[in-house]
Amino acid sequence: MKFGIFYEHQLPRPWTEESEYRLMQDALDQVELADKMGFSYVWEVEHHFLEEYSHSSAPEIFLAACSQRTTNIRLGHGIIQTAPGYNHPARTAERVSTLDLISNGRVDFGSGESSSEAELGGFEIPYDRKREAWLEGLEVAVRCMTEEPFTGHDGEFVSMPPRNVVPKPRQKPHPPLWVACSRRDTILLAAEKGIGALTFAFIDPEEAKGWITDYESTLREKCVPVGRSINPTVACVTPMMVHDNEDEAIARGLEGGNFFGYSLAHYYVFGDHHPAKTNVWEEFIERRDKMGYSPEAAIAEKRQVLGAKAASGTEEGLRGAVGTPDQIREFLRRYEEAGVDQVIFIMQAGKNRHEHIMESLEKFGTEILPEFAERDVEIQKRKDEHWAPIIEEVMARRTDDAPVLSEDYVMQAIPKKMAALAANEEFDGMLDTVADKTAAGSSIQDLGIGN
Repeated sequence: MKFGIFYEHQLPRPWTEESEYRLMQDALDQVELADKMGFSYVWEVEHHFLEEYSHSSAPEIFLAACSQRTTNIRLGHGIIQTAPGYNHPARTAERVSTLDLISNGRVDFGSGESSSEAELGGFEIPYDRKREAWLEGLEVAVRCMTEEPFTGHDGEFVSMPPRNVVPKPRQKPHPPLWVACSRRDTILLAAEKGIGALTFAFIDPEEAKGWITDYESTLREKCVPVGRSINPTVACVTPMMVHDNEDEAIARGLEGGNFFGYSLAHYYVFGDHHPAKTNVWEEFIERRDKMGYSPEAAIAEKRQVLGAKAASGTEEGLRGAVGTPDQIREFLRRYEEAGVDQVIFIMQAGKNRHEHIMESLEKFGTEILPEFAERDVEIQKRKDEHWAPIIEEVMARRTDDAPVLSEDYVMQAIPKKMAALAANEEFDGMLDTVADKTAAGSSIQDLGIGN
């Protein structure tokens, strides 16, 4: 089982002019340390207009910065919003491919659709067609990365003529594909498309085992791959903060994990939001204290509190991976036994402090991660052997319905196209002269052409 860290770039109010700058710089330091400690993935989301919950609107830039400060850690888009209203598929393909090249083939391409009014309404994407828009954008982006040339597309959400989209990714045929999942039906959708499931839902290991069983059976029986390769993996998320003293771990990590869940629900479930005015953090504190779910109460009563599922069946169990090394080790072994491929930690959440995150990364990397990394080699080998015949069978179902490019298709420069449309032989001859002279070293400016 592998481990990753996840970023929404949360920034509860109040802010200063330095807050977003400090947020990004601290995150880069954390990723650099995670790489040194042996973490396998960093995941970065794409969200828009979700103040306090997520200030991560340009994940490709953050991950590019990470690529130059790290050596081994994989760079996960978790996720790109692939509906064409958010991102044109050609631009998605170009950015993913470029990042894959500059990182020496370390990119994972997760996609998603979003379901917040802030984003869907902000980009005028119809709620009742968002899944179809996600899928069309993903399918076209994958084609742009793999076809030479891309032979064109005329769809409901995007149309594009034939073009050779460059650059192409370093990983062939393309980086591993994932999709964000929050419910069982999206887990099954991931399986039907042959892509990894990023389960952004706080599920305990026993629930995860059932989801993994369903994922495999669905992939085996119903999968028609959306990509040119299959990524049969399931990842789960959980809050994490580690300290030798249980009370200190709770004090450092619980509030941030709870704010993560509350602020998400504010935008996706129950919130009334006034842009640039609503203070989500204040609302969270007021509701939390009213319900008796403060970190102080959790420490005093040693009871289950808001957040992820219980770390163990005992009364002392913490929610998520917030606790001592021994507590977290036992918690994670249950995920490993359930067959989870990766556990992704949410650490940069709420007002969790940078120095506490750095301490936890180092402590986890030195005291907990090594035993899992040692077992992962053999576990991964067994999984690869298990999946190989299934993948071969499923890939045979894949069909390629891309349009065939006409032999005489040509993309003409605009002046050349104008000359052809006007049937102006003199103009066409002048353009040939320009071609000859530029080949001989003249610039278009020397010839009096251009702006």
